[in-house]
Amino acid sequence: MTREEKELRRQQRERQRQVEMAAREAGRGPLDVPFLMLTLMLTGIGLIMLFSASFPMAYYAGESPAYYLIRQGVFAVMGVAAMLAVGRINYERYRVLGKYILAISIIMLVLVLIPGVGITRNNATRWLGFGELFTFQPSEIAKVGVILYFADSISKKKERMHTLKYGVLPYGILLAVIAVLMAKEPHLSGMVLILGIGAVMMFVGGNDLVWIGAGGGLAGLGVWAYLTGKISYNSSRIAIWQNPLSDDVELMRGAGYQIRQSLLAIGSGGLLGVGLGKSRQKFMYLPERHNDFIFAIICEELGLIGATLIMAIFALLIIRGYWIALHARDRFGALLAVGVTTQVALQVFLNIAVVTNLIPNTGISLPLFSYGGTALVIQLAEMGLVLSVSRQMPPS
Repeated sequence: MTREEKELRRQQRERQRQVEMAAREAGRGPLDVPFLMLTLMLTGIGLIMLFSASFPMAYYAGESPAYYLIRQGVFAVMGVAAMLAVGRINYERYRVLGKYILAISIIMLVLVLIPGVGITRNNATRWLGFGELFTFQPSEIAKVGVILYFADSISKKKERMHTLKYGVLPYGILLAVIAVLMAKEPHLSGMVLILGIGAVMMFVGGNDLVWIGAGGGLAGLGVWAYLTGKISYNSSRIAIWQNPLSDDVELMRGAGYQIRQSLLAIGSGGLLGVGLGKSRQKFMYLPERHNDFIFAIICEELGLIGATLIMAIFALLIIRGYWIALHARDRFGALLAVGVTTQVALQVFLNIAVVTNLIPNTGISLPLFSYGGTALVIQLAEMGLVLSVSRQMPPS
């Protein structure tokens, strides 16, 4: 190859690189295909497992066996459309939305606590909506608000995040307000999730280890008080967590019934499972089999191998999300990706930990799997935020 040809090749590569950079600056770069495919894969598997877990309940309720699948499928289509739409917009345009979404979510959390306004289910008042027609949890919107607002605000405080006045107190007060409102519902799992998201984003944003350690110490103190009964929130759940066979063992009823049925489902699955669609626990034995405890049905039908594969796909999604954060164009994009990915990671861990009795039952759903149309749309829209960040990564 002659010197002129080499120079021509170099100039072509340079022009191509400039075109790619210009496209990314305009928000027109390619979506991150691995992250997109992993998200779609989990959504598809989630719909299959939801149908398997829910058709007996739909049948006994006099509905079509595909009742829950159809409803969730409609929201899945809406969610994928929202994900692709959000992903194609320059993420810088979302900066201004954070404070408004956070303010609206706090107002909704207050409304939930007003008698006659909030909707109560299973001794918890966490929902707003119109009866059974349309309901949603304001905590889902609060997660988005925290992620957007923290990403925007922290990204502007490069050198001040290590200070108490600018880097700790504003965010700590916001998180405390949200935590108190959610504790009143009560919604312990959602509270832990939002506190975890906020803490991780503050740490990534530049908080000193002193403040992180102090926050971790307070959190540890709260966990200790909860587990030892110093905090009286649903102490029966602590007793059941410590000994699932402590109440009404013969009748298999009482406070520990749900976790016992969950452990029976997991144990029945063994290594290879009883087969897709062949679960026995979903036939009106395991409560919330299509929602918070759907992972127990996964373990029963697909066995340890199938459940491990699903957890591996979640792990790959989380790793890819953090990879996108590491390669983001700026601090705002990196913090957005960190916030969304941390939410998925914490929620998956907490759900599986509850289902396997690693931690007390806190009532938390499995992302992209558990039944809940509004939550699914919001989760997929959040995946769109990460995809938007991926479109503007500097070319390697």
